[in-house]
Amino acid sequence: MTDASARSARGAAVGRGIGIGLMYGLWRPRVLGSWRVPATGPVILAVNHTHGIDGPMLMGTAPRPVHFLIKKEAFVGPLDPFLRGIGQLKVDRHGVDRNAITDALGVLGDGGVLGIFPEGTRGEGDFASLRAGLAYFALRSGAPIVPVAVLGSARRRSRLISAVPPLRSRIDVVFGDPFAAGDGSGRRTRKALDDATVRIQERLTAHLAGARRLTGH
Repeated sequence: MTDASARSARGAAVGRGIGIGLMYGLWRPRVLGSWRVPATGPVILAVNHTHGIDGPMLMGTAPRPVHFLIKKEAFVGPLDPFLRGIGQLKVDRHGVDRNAITDALGVLGDGGVLGIFPEGTRGEGDFASLRAGLAYFALRSGAPIVPVAVLGSARRRSRLISAVPPLRSRIDVVFGDPFAAGDGSGRRTRKALDDATVRIQERLTAHLAGARRLTGH
C-alpha cells in the first residue's frame, strides 16, 4: 500500500466515524445483515440511490470504512478537501474518467471497500437502469459485490429541510449476500461485461424486492 493509499484508508475510517455520529444522531438507522459484508479483502457495495443521505447513511452503518465514487459536482468549495480527506473518490459521470477508474481499482487492489450507486444518479432507486461501471470494476478486480438497499429515505421529506427525511425517522439499511459478477471464466470481453451487467441487475433487483418485503417499505 502506498502512502497515498494509506492516507485514503485512514481518511475513510475517519469518514466512517463521522457518518456514525451524524446518521445515528440525526436519524434512527436499522441495520440488517451487515455480517454478510466480508470482514477482509476487496468488496464492492452496490447501493440503490433515492436520496442525498444514502451515501453518508451507508458510510455510518457499514461494518467497514467505505470509499464512495461521488460525482465531481459535489467537490466544490470546502467540501472538496473534506471529501478527499475522508477517502472519497471524485468521478466525472459524463465521460470515461480514467483517474476515477484508477483510484477505484486502487481501493480494491488494497483490499478496501468501494461504494457505488450503479444507477449512476439519484432516481427511483429500483436498479432498473444500471451502468456498466459496476460490472467493469467487479470483473477487473475479482471483488465480490454486496447488494445494499437503503429504504425509507425517500418516503417522506422533512418539513424543516425538504432535501432530507424527517429527523429521527427510521431508515432501514439491508445488506445482501455477496456474489461474483463473472461467470467463472475470467473473461473481460464486451460480451462478458454485458452478461455480468444483466447478472448483477437480476441479483440487485431480487435483493431490493426481498428487502422491501422484510422491512415493509
